[in-house]
Amino acid sequence: MDSSQADTYLFQTILKRVSRSFYLTLAVLPTAVRSQVGLAYLFARAADTIADTGELNQEARLRCLQQFKAQFRHGPVHAADVQSIQALAASLQRDPSERILLEELPRCFALYEALPHEDQQRIADLLPTIIEGMEFDLVQFPQQSGGRVTALPTTKELDYYTYAVAGCVGEFWTKIMCAHLPRLSHWDSSVMVPTGVRYGKGLQLVNILKDVAKDLRLGRCYIPQHLLNEAHLQPEDLFDQRNAQRLRPILKQLIAVALEHLDQGWSYTMAIPRLEVRLRLACMWPILIGLRTLQQLSTSPHILDPAISQKVSRGEVYRIMAMTTLSGGCGSVGTAYWGYLRKRVV
Repeated sequence: MDSSQADTYLFQTILKRVSRSFYLTLAVLPTAVRSQVGLAYLFARAADTIADTGELNQEARLRCLQQFKAQFRHGPVHAADVQSIQALAASLQRDPSERILLEELPRCFALYEALPHEDQQRIADLLPTIIEGMEFDLVQFPQQSGGRVTALPTTKELDYYTYAVAGCVGEFWTKIMCAHLPRLSHWDSSVMVPTGVRYGKGLQLVNILKDVAKDLRLGRCYIPQHLLNEAHLQPEDLFDQRNAQRLRPILKQLIAVALEHLDQGWSYTMAIPRLEVRLRLACMWPILIGLRTLQQLSTSPHILDPAISQKVSRGEVYRIMAMTTLSGGCGSVGTAYWGYLRKRVV
């Protein structure tokens, strides 16, 4: 299989299997940046798969993550380390798509080493930060039993986590786009990189808030303990759905933080030149879906019910995509819908 065939296989087969939503974003990106962004995503998803391999104890998962991180920090990729990760984690995957992703790591690294040096370096700057965020997550939330839950201590840790697993992606995204898209040559990186970071942090905070009930069942509470203390709550209290109303003021505070991040994200999106339609759409879709999710969370009485999903329906996702695509990424149309949704976040 030559490099173009490998590229097609990884992005149109493997990536589509592990994330249909990101596959849609990747498909609309300009071709000049598609491979670099897709490859970075596959590496991040592989690291996440390793971190979530519950059949491995915490020590083994941390060791695998450290080996994986070393491939981006210490020169040439070491095939033996990659094989060690595969031997330990691939066969334990219950999801066949995630198992195949780990099995295809050598092909991912072959494409990585074929990239221009500057693009390799951008990915090498990104992945260790993401992996350190996953290591932080494993240390903060050790495997527990008996319904015990650990909460992050303060909002400082929450802010770090949202940066490490998503905010840094906004930084990578901005740098890779500016390097390959001439229409972004006027962007001031000292302004746009921090704005991109805020965009990524906002999307991650939305994910955290919509998954509160599910994460509790995994022993994880990303709502900081000091905020819970203000409401006289402990993480275990959140198993009781009757405490949803007591949690509501805390949720409102965190929704406000997410909104501030996403406001910056919308400014970032509108700074993309009108002729960069593909890039505009790739940025519009997740942020509009994120805002719609916040609107849903702000009124839902079921935030502590794990049986009720807080995800935006697939039909609504497709409507958002259709509306923005048919308008050609028009800023006035997108901003009107943005304003409509934002007013309904209570």
